[in-house]
Amino acid sequence: MAVSLDVSVSAAFTAEGADRFEVAADLSVADGETLVVLGPSGSGKSLLLETVAGFHDHEGQVAVSGRDLTDASPEERGLGFVFQDYALFPHMTVRENVAFGGKYHETRDPDDLLAEFGVSDLAERYPPTLSGGESQRVALARALAVRPDAFLLDEPLSALDVPTRQTLREVLADVLADETAMYVTHNRTTARAIADRVAVIRDGEIVQVGTPEAVFERPDSPFAARFTGANCLELADGALAVPGGRLDFGDGGNGTHLAVRPEHVAIDSTDADFSASVERVVREDGRYRLALDVSGQRLDAYAPEPPEDGEVAVALPRDRVTVLSA
Repeated sequence: MAVSLDVSVSAAFTAEGADRFEVAADLSVADGETLVVLGPSGSGKSLLLETVAGFHDHEGQVAVSGRDLTDASPEERGLGFVFQDYALFPHMTVRENVAFGGKYHETRDPDDLLAEFGVSDLAERYPPTLSGGESQRVALARALAVRPDAFLLDEPLSALDVPTRQTLREVLADVLADETAMYVTHNRTTARAIADRVAVIRDGEIVQVGTPEAVFERPDSPFAARFTGANCLELADGALAVPGGRLDFGDGGNGTHLAVRPEHVAIDSTDADFSASVERVVREDGRYRLALDVSGQRLDAYAPEPPEDGEVAVALPRDRVTVLSA
């Protein structure tokens, strides 16, 4: 059965002793699509997901395949929620946790799901005895057990160590391949790995939506550029000040910023646009990240080897550069 998720909501939340925070979104998730909501801590990602799940009062509408869920309780919405902190019942065994939804819904066989996630040997264990990776696999199995119409995932990998996160990221990509899902995270790598589309959120508002390639390669605001890991340099009259001159990007003087990803900055190119001094060199997974000074602005780039001296030739490929306007 084809399942789509349509969200057009606004909600407000005030924690004890905190200021009122509002979130608004108008999003759609197609059948079998994973929409990743990407943003910094405090941007409203979790509040948005919890609102879709029915945990908060809200204005607007939440619908699954045209079925209005706005007034439905969380358990009536048919959505599988995977929490950041796993939310497993500590007094129940792993098998009992996975089977718990059977009290309210038709469920899949818990032992089949535990086998699918490679944790059959944990069936009689209790959650306090599990590692983070094991707990997350059980939490995912529990969400799958109730055969939800769509998945809502709240940063389920954020508390894991890097190797475990990488492994479970691959598991998630397989699990969500044919499912309808909203996934919130601040992790750019996770977003690029599992998203069919990405929605960037800032201060409770969606500021850009598109394919991972569009959002990461062609951000449409300085915020989106910086948060997705691109360099974002200020322009003056449509030109970038560089050592020894200016680079004109031909936008008629309307551009305020230039965005280019570090991996697209060419180092020691024969067609160099300018030379820049190297401020810092950091090794990252078999390559080196260079922090360059470009007339007082920082430009990050990658190189296979550390530079031999304190200056490198730099080229900015025009087909990889995005000029942003105010």
